[in-house]
Amino acid sequence: MLGLLIGLTILVVLIVVYYINRIIRLGNRVENAWSQIDVQLKKRSDLIPKLVQVVKGYAKHERETFEQITKMRSLLLKALNNKNLKDTASADAEISQLLKRLLLVAENYPELKANQNFLMLQEEITAVEDKIAFARQLYNDLVMRYNNLCEKFPSNIIAKLFNFKKFDFYKATNQEREDITITF
Repeated sequence: MLGLLIGLTILVVLIVVYYINRIIRLGNRVENAWSQIDVQLKKRSDLIPKLVQVVKGYAKHERETFEQITKMRSLLLKALNNKNLKDTASADAEISQLLKRLLLVAENYPELKANQNFLMLQEEITAVEDKIAFARQLYNDLVMRYNNLCEKFPSNIIAKLFNFKKFDFYKATNQEREDITITF
């Protein structure tokens, strides 16, 4: 009888340890995925001043756009430093919109579109945008797996006992949702 009790206790301890380690491992993967978004957003932020400088030389009357980009870049970097998902997503969406507007401005200047620095920066920003989209998708996939683990039985008991908190998803802003156009 004592052997059975010891065996059951060991089994319960092993199950608890297994789920704790699984939750921690997945939580660390979520944090790693967030850091990948962080890296790409910072990389894009580093490219923005270079792009603005190139375009500024051609489109001097677009001062408001340049000022908004600079302001949003500062807000994005502040949100990233504070590790605030909601503010980061909001500033990221705003910068994406402003970058689209800046690239549309460039369309009005044929000599700018032919400028090698502009073309290189445009290509680099496009590549970073693709990496950001991939990193967001990976982050959200991992958040879903982690949150499911924290909500499903029996791991939800372990998650509650050890106070594991759910992660927030990286969501599109209302502006990004409005910009989606579907063509058939």
